[in-house]
Amino acid sequence: MKANIDIHQIIKIINDTYAPLSTSCKADLTESLKVLTFSKPAVLVREGQYADRTYFIVKGCARAYYLKDGKDITDWFAFENDFITAINSFFLDVPSPHFIEILEPGILLELSKDKVEQLSDKYHDFERLTKVVVTKTLLQLQQRVVSIQFETALQKYENLLKIRPDITQRIPLTHIASYLGITLETLSRIRNPKNGI
Repeated sequence: MKANIDIHQIIKIINDTYAPLSTSCKADLTESLKVLTFSKPAVLVREGQYADRTYFIVKGCARAYYLKDGKDITDWFAFENDFITAINSFFLDVPSPHFIEILEPGILLELSKDKVEQLSDKYHDFERLTKVVVTKTLLQLQQRVVSIQFETALQKYENLLKIRPDITQRIPLTHIASYLGITLETLSRIRNPKNGI
């Protein structure tokens, strides 16, 4: 897949979605980014790997998942205009406990931890951007914990569809079921209630 993107337009999206950036910060950020293209699914980070990169999804989708007793457990989905990284590894400099996988052909922007730190030291507006990204991620993960603890399988699925109506066209149902903390059979019953009787 050939990357045919307007990097300045993408920086504008980051600026408008997360936090306003100064002209000089945008210029430095543009210089610091690396464009990655994927023509098919690929693993970005493996369990046990030290991950010192964060990614902004221009096109496509990704997930973070664990392997537990040979079972694949999805923890996080990211789509266009989302950031994704191996959080534990990136912030704590420890081996990643999970994998990050690109699920469809796509384009990502990669930014190294060194560059994130340099830009944060140099620009207060970039430091604010990283704070907004981290806060948004924490709130999403906290919302997921509440969902798993208090919502029925049907409520979890309906709420996911409200946030991401196209998810079943883009993500395999096995990953969706795993993310919701339900079995594939339960998800199938919810999606086709007539067949579950």
